[in-house]
Amino acid sequence: MIFKKIIRRKKKQQNNGEKHSIDQTSHTNENNQLSATKPIELYGEQLVEQITNGLNRNPDLQSREIRIQGKQLTLLFVKGSINEQTLNEDVIGKIQAIQGAITNEELNETVSVARSKTVNEIKEVCQSLLDGWVFVHIDGESEGLLYNLSQPQYRNLFQPMNESNVLGPKLEFTESLETNSQVLRQIIPNENLVMEPLTIGKRAPKEVRIVYMKGVAEEENINTFREKIQAVDVDSIEDSSILIQLIEEHEFSLFPQLLQSEQPHRLAYTLLNGKVGVLINGSPMAIIGPVTFFSFFESTEDLYFRWNLSLFLRLMRFVAMFISIIFTPTYVAALTYHYEIIPSALLVSIGLSRANVPFPPVMEALLLELLIELLREAGIRLPTKVGQTMGIVGGIVIGQAAVEAGFTSNILIMVVALSALASFTAPNYVMGTVIRIVRFPLIILAGMAGGIGLVFGLSLLLIHLLKITSLNRPYLEPVYPFHFQNFSQNILQLPHKYTVKRSSYNSPQDRDRKSKPRKRKKKDIDE
Repeated sequence: MIFKKIIRRKKKQQNNGEKHSIDQTSHTNENNQLSATKPIELYGEQLVEQITNGLNRNPDLQSREIRIQGKQLTLLFVKGSINEQTLNEDVIGKIQAIQGAITNEELNETVSVARSKTVNEIKEVCQSLLDGWVFVHIDGESEGLLYNLSQPQYRNLFQPMNESNVLGPKLEFTESLETNSQVLRQIIPNENLVMEPLTIGKRAPKEVRIVYMKGVAEEENINTFREKIQAVDVDSIEDSSILIQLIEEHEFSLFPQLLQSEQPHRLAYTLLNGKVGVLINGSPMAIIGPVTFFSFFESTEDLYFRWNLSLFLRLMRFVAMFISIIFTPTYVAALTYHYEIIPSALLVSIGLSRANVPFPPVMEALLLELLIELLREAGIRLPTKVGQTMGIVGGIVIGQAAVEAGFTSNILIMVVALSALASFTAPNYVMGTVIRIVRFPLIILAGMAGGIGLVFGLSLLLIHLLKITSLNRPYLEPVYPFHFQNFSQNILQLPHKYTVKRSSYNSPQDRDRKSKPRKRKKKDIDE
């Protein structure tokens, strides 16, 4: 009986403890819920303490007190995020000059700042202070005023670093969303240029703008972009590259499905052709979609060169891409399994150069490809002048030493160097890197099964490209599905005079770019 009483007493204590912890948890949740929509304090000292706690005692938080006509005003701002000269002249100076009653309405009429708003929640005050706003509160008032005096630190507009061009405008985006939007509006001064604002990020929210031409861009493309961006649920987005990885449809593919550009004029050109763009605050790169595989081999200069020069350069890039992908694997396959297809004179030369090489062709090719990638990566990471010197000198010295030591043959060095050089002709850095990576599995397949392995690898690559889509659009259009007009515009680059229609790939609402060229009247010989 005694033991039963003790057990009952312990169970009762445990139940009481659980009830107490549940009450405590619910009380904490209620406090957290209230703090999210907690009103501001009515008086200065309590208000400063409340905001200081809300910002986790940020050392940059500054407060000033002004007493006018028997009323106390409290000003709060984050040091370094605002223009203090504007604060002293346009806010404090004008407040001190008020002769009438000190009210929020009087402050709104007196202080002339471009952006201002009324606020009554502490959470909104804290977030606005971090964004460069100044908070002004009159003792006893349940609401305060916020004035935007933000002074973000951004670099000036310079020439593009990654998409350099000889002809055409030389301007690049910056990390400022407002600056990028203004530059784009200067290029397209049209009321149909729409910039639709969205916000991404729970802990570090950032503004994102979907950019398109109303009446030109198809609604389905706009809605697809909007739905994908709204579905992103992350703490923060640091750059457009991360957003692309979150919204693209085939995340495990090596091939990029959306295009990035740092050139405002390129974005403007694509918008006028029915595409949709995305600008992110803090990122100097715009996102463009939908795109095809061939879009990554288009340079901005193609628009400004004569059509026949642009056609030659574009076809040269496609040929260089093909050479970069299959040249080294073909060498490995021919030397391992199909040496009978090599001309006799060349076969003798290859045999002499490989006489002292201890590795099979596939191993030799993989080692040299890795060496080229190491030199390229080291050249990028080092300072500009040092990186260029290291890449040239390192390539010459290491290549010569490798041949003399019998590590590799001089013919393979030439083959690998030509493949690497061909990959650098891709105007898009990401696509150039993808082409270099694709070579590795093809080299392995060529070493394992010769020409059959190479054809098998290329077939898998083609099947993969056929499955990829960009905003639900085919990735290999206009080759598959074939469309002659789009093929002639996007790949063959017809003269601007005859480019009357926009590409149907973007499904633009307005297909007409310009009026049809007038036919020239044939002059009579006698005239």
